[in-house]
Amino acid sequence: MAEHFDTIVVGVGGMGSAAVHHLAQRGEKVLGLERYDIPHEMGSSHGVTRVIRLTYFEHPSYVPLLARAYGLWRELEQAAGEQLLYITGSIDAGLPESFVFKGSLSSCAEHDLAHDVLTSAELTQRFPGFNLPEEMMAVLQPDGGFVLPERCIVHHVQQAQAAGAEVRAREPVVSWQADRGSVTVRTPRSTYQAARLVFSAGAWSSGLLPPLGENAVPERQVMGWFQPAQPEHFALGRFPVFNFLVPEGHYYGFPVYGIPGFKIGKYHHLRQDTEPDGVDRACHPEDEAALRAGAHTYLTGGMGSTLALKTCMFTNTPDGHFIMDRHPEHENVVIAAGFSGHGFKFCSVVGEILADLALGGETQHDVGMFGLDRFAERQD
Repeated sequence: MAEHFDTIVVGVGGMGSAAVHHLAQRGEKVLGLERYDIPHEMGSSHGVTRVIRLTYFEHPSYVPLLARAYGLWRELEQAAGEQLLYITGSIDAGLPESFVFKGSLSSCAEHDLAHDVLTSAELTQRFPGFNLPEEMMAVLQPDGGFVLPERCIVHHVQQAQAAGAEVRAREPVVSWQADRGSVTVRTPRSTYQAARLVFSAGAWSSGLLPPLGENAVPERQVMGWFQPAQPEHFALGRFPVFNFLVPEGHYYGFPVYGIPGFKIGKYHHLRQDTEPDGVDRACHPEDEAALRAGAHTYLTGGMGSTLALKTCMFTNTPDGHFIMDRHPEHENVVIAAGFSGHGFKFCSVVGEILADLALGGETQHDVGMFGLDRFAERQD
């Protein structure tokens, strides 16, 4: 006999845990299914800290979503009784003509965001941890910072459970089907039926959703934690989160928090597309070298010993923008995928959007740029 729910959410990581939370808060009888633990380190929603920034070089249209995300993170903090969002300020730096600097500046101008434009020397004067080339420029926006991914997932799930949601871990989806009135989801343990289905399966999305095709491709990533030669410059309260674009690549990083070491990552690390069940989870000398190339050269004093390396995955779309839409063949199936390495900061508002789409087919948020049909337009 199948168990019955109002809505089933497949994948209870960053996005899925928020969706389960928002649906449960609206009185839905919700089931969340997760193939691993809650939380876990097998996908895209781990690593102690994740950047959040109000200015957005990727596209100014993200800024209103971020404003709502900040408010929802604060609401979750209040309900949880634990700080989840830390404000440090954010730096977006590159050559004056670079997409990081120009895009960030454009975002600030369009949405009238508080910011300062700094030369490399002025940046180092404010934050002695930076050692960027003199020709680079930086946008400093005071509202940037980081969120705690594992703790955010935990609290979204706990708040959902308190509102009546059922969440089951270590239960991967084997198959699913949908018609106009219902969906059926099968796992190794049971069969479930519901009126609606939300997919937030991260790197596993394409395997469950053929319409995604090649538009949500997993990529292997590595994050590193190193001991700074001058740790006082990288302490919480003295150092902002950052993005900087240099000849070695596009790097991002954080003040020291949570575990020993200064955390740094490189977007599209070694450019290794992968399969989620076959990703190389070991960390190798070339992974460490790619991260050190940014940390040692462009941060004051360089880095000493390596303290940790961890793999994760991006799931990339062709244009780097998210997918949030209803299934092209099933109006009662909602898809969230392809967050392209910059999605976690949005989880709180994405959960709200997914609940809107599942229950009413539309949302007050402007999500027009995230539709699946844009990829068909690219192929025409």
